[in-house]
Formats: sequence, C-alpha cells, structure tokens
Amino acid sequence: MSEILVLVDHVDGVVRKTTTELLTIARRLGEPSAVFVGAGYEQARDALATYGAQKVYLLEQPELTEHLVAPKAEALAQLADRSTPAAIMLTSGAESKEIAGRLAIKLGSGVLTDVVDVEPGDGTVVATQAVFAGNYTVRSRVTHGTPILTVKPNSATPEPAPAQPVEEKADVTVSDRARAARVVERSPRTQTGRPELTEAAIVVSGGRGVGSADNFAVVEGLADALGGAVGASRAAVDAGWYPHAYQVGQTGKTVSPQLYLAAGISGAIQHRAGMQTSRTIAVVNKDPEAPIFEMADFGVVGDLHAVLPQATEEINRRKG
Repeated sequence: MSEILVLVDHVDGVVRKTTTELLTIARRLGEPSAVFVGAGYEQARDALATYGAQKVYLLEQPELTEHLVAPKAEALAQLADRSTPAAIMLTSGAESKEIAGRLAIKLGSGVLTDVVDVEPGDGTVVATQAVFAGNYTVRSRVTHGTPILTVKPNSATPEPAPAQPVEEKADVTVSDRARAARVVERSPRTQTGRPELTEAAIVVSGGRGVGSADNFAVVEGLADALGGAVGASRAAVDAGWYPHAYQVGQTGKTVSPQLYLAAGISGAIQHRAGMQTSRTIAVVNKDPEAPIFEMADFGVVGDLHAVLPQATEEINRRKG
C-alpha cells in the first residue's frame, strides 16, 4: 500500500486528538507513517501504535524545535524525497498551514487546506473541503506533485487500529536560512482544569452579549458544572474579554462537540463556520431574531445573566 506521511501534533509527547484523527483518515488512502518532531516520543509511542501508524520517523534534532516553522518544512521535504509518499497530511492549524505552504513550494506540489474527508481516485487523492466559512463543500484533487493536505479538526472520529510501527531515526539538514528566526522563550498556558477546546464533548461559548471580561464568570460557571470547555466569539475576543486561544470561528478554532451552548452570540457566519457541525446546539440570546436561532436545536430567549446562573445552579443541585 502507499505510504502517507502524517505530521504528529503533540505537546511534549502527549499526542493530540487531531493526530489520531489524521491517522484514521490516512488509513483510507494507504499506510500511515507518523513524523514525530522533537522530544517525548516515549510518551507518544503507544498512542501512535494504537491508531495505526505503520512507521514512525523520529526527527529529534534540536534545531527543528528551536526555530520557527521553516526547519520543519525542510525536514518534511527531505523525508518526502526519500520515501515518495502518496500524500502528506497535517492538521489545519495556523502553524501547520504555514508548514504546508512552504512544503508545497519546496516539492513543487499542490496543497489543499481545510480538508474534511479524503478518498483515493485515479492514482491521486480526492479531497472534500469546507469552503466559504463552511457553507459549501467541494471535491478537489492535486494535479501535480505530492498532495499536501491540511485537515480540519473533528473531521473524523478517531478509530483504533493497533499496529507495531517500525521506528526510524531520520537525520535531516537544516539550512542557515531556516534558522533565521529563533524561539527564545516559551510560556505554558495557564491550566484551567477544563478539557481542550477542540477536543471537548461540551463547549459553552460567550459572545458580545456577555458584556465584559468579568461577566465571563457566568459562562465559566456553566462550563464547569457541565464538565465542558469555554469558548468565545470573535467579538468577545476582539473586545479583550477572553483570550484568542479560546476563539471559536473561521479565524479561531473549529469545534464539533456533542453539545454546543452559545450565550450572547448573534451567529455571524464567521462564528458559525467554527461550530456548525456540533451534534446539538443550544442558544441563549435576548434577541429572538438573532441568526443563530436558525441553526439551534434548543433556544432560550432571555438574558444570559439570569438564564446561565439558574442553569448552573440546577445542574449542580442534580449532581449533588
């Protein structure tokens, strides 16, 4: 079967759910080969084997993580030249998209972003993409070179396929130009105890209607009662009420939880692009004409500052 390179998304060896999704999708095209960059592979080994990696390329050179994205793009290009994969897959995050763009130039290949599904076809890869803020899907294929695909989070349910991957330490050459920008400091994000936004089964998001940064406490309270993650609309983030890392939408993160609760969010197309695949959508908004009600499974017309605390109190009472 054809080899499919999958760039592993991990934090100090902790493999993120996005990578298990990529491995699941890659198996539709051939045999996944995980590309692990940096330290922590011992912690990642079991997860990669569980989700079907047939091979793991270990790229442990310090310069690959001490600099920005350019060394990773060079490393992937060199691996692709050696292994001649049928496709290269990455997650659709900001860093991965930049790597994909640089890689496409180096390989003289086409790149498809925001892919949600793939299938083999006529010796190439046919990809389904979500375009125009998720309002349309198109089927596309790369006509020249190795297809490079960035896949949207939550595009597939991770499916275990236990394997015993062959491990290969791969040495790559990093050019001086790729070392031009250096990472001088990293600060870990403060741990909230809540699940990761893109992986959470329940997400409670606040928008302009929350009114202030302090008022986000009612959103956080309901999320904690439900055991969910907190999200925010672009309007709330732009106002400085909540960090950008929690923005849901076209220019933020894509979520697809079992339950998405939108509080004080009007439902602009930009926001809908990041959450419209949620299984159940509940809305609290005092404007009965808010566009987000059009996609809601359940809706409450009311003041979120009254509704959310009541819901939190009742949930905690029933849990107790």
